[in-house]
Amino acid sequence: MDLAMVNSYEEWIDIYKKLVYWELELENISDTGMIEILESQKQEANSLFFKFIKKNYKDWVQDQDAPIMSNTLFKKVILPEVSTSKGTLLVVIDNLRYDQFNILEQTINKYYKKQDEIAFYSILPTATQYARNAIFSGLMPLEMEKQYPEYWRNDVEEGGKNLYEEEFLTAQLKRLRQNIKLAFYKITNLKSGKQLVENFNTVKENDLTVIVYNFVDMLSHSKTEMEVIKELASDDKAYRSLTNSWFLNSPLLEIIQKAQNLGLKLIVTTDHGTINSKVPSKVIGDKNISSNLRYKTGRSLSYEEKDVYAVKDPKEILLPSISINSAFIFAKEDLFFAYPNNYNHFVNYFKNTYQHGGISLQEMIIPCAIFVPKAP
Repeated sequence: MDLAMVNSYEEWIDIYKKLVYWELELENISDTGMIEILESQKQEANSLFFKFIKKNYKDWVQDQDAPIMSNTLFKKVILPEVSTSKGTLLVVIDNLRYDQFNILEQTINKYYKKQDEIAFYSILPTATQYARNAIFSGLMPLEMEKQYPEYWRNDVEEGGKNLYEEEFLTAQLKRLRQNIKLAFYKITNLKSGKQLVENFNTVKENDLTVIVYNFVDMLSHSKTEMEVIKELASDDKAYRSLTNSWFLNSPLLEIIQKAQNLGLKLIVTTDHGTINSKVPSKVIGDKNISSNLRYKTGRSLSYEEKDVYAVKDPKEILLPSISINSAFIFAKEDLFFAYPNNYNHFVNYFKNTYQHGGISLQEMIIPCAIFVPKAP
């Protein structure tokens, strides 16, 4: 009944949180019938959510009744917390879904008390180079490309797409006239995580310490490479469990414990979520087409109209164009794009893998939680 009535971004957040709540509650029951009912409700919700985004996203980007989104999160949510505390640790865990966050939170609560939690919307595409750069720069991708061409890389360009997050954040702080002592760390492997743990006490001099932690993203991307991971994370329940066992044994947990001892405020957030992609949708384009399986940008794209949100002029949603006449298409629900040549091989390879970039509740509605330290 709720699904039939939902009509605003706040209501969608409530519905999604309810679905996640029941998913976690029912996780350990043996009655598969109940879980199947919930799964079909999730599918129906995503189908309606896709229509809702298709109808409203363009207005949000023009700032009409917009929810908090990647590009406004720092200014509206994070900065007010930083300026009222003696030291803040901001942890951005790449590619963290709401259900995964709820599991990690159970461990964080041993050291920290949750003060507030908001859900915000990732911009499209729900992919790292767009969404995470938007958080740190406080800008939409088209604005980044115009104002900081030296930091922005388009999809088909060579080189890392997220190499300048610290520069983007420094520029945003300057624009907001904030004189903040900042340290920025990016953790992409176990070694750099351990190094930061060893030297963590030095951060107490900072107003804001930012850590970008790339574990979950590595997991979802390696899932397509490694059959082992496919076995370990075959569904959402297994994926949550894997994320949790990583967290319990990771340097990140040690960092959070050290932050508690230093009395730092803690903010945990992410750049986008992910979805288990099950249904192929055929797409054709020229050779300069982006590789992501949940969105495509390029020229002369042909695709199944009913499967996508197509934006013929990327400027309308503040995205850069990789060439004249290049459009963007975003996959709905749990679809993924496949090329007609080698179709069956491709479909078998990527079916049931975790992908992001498209439009689903799991990818777009994501958490930002603020914690204060418990007395050690």
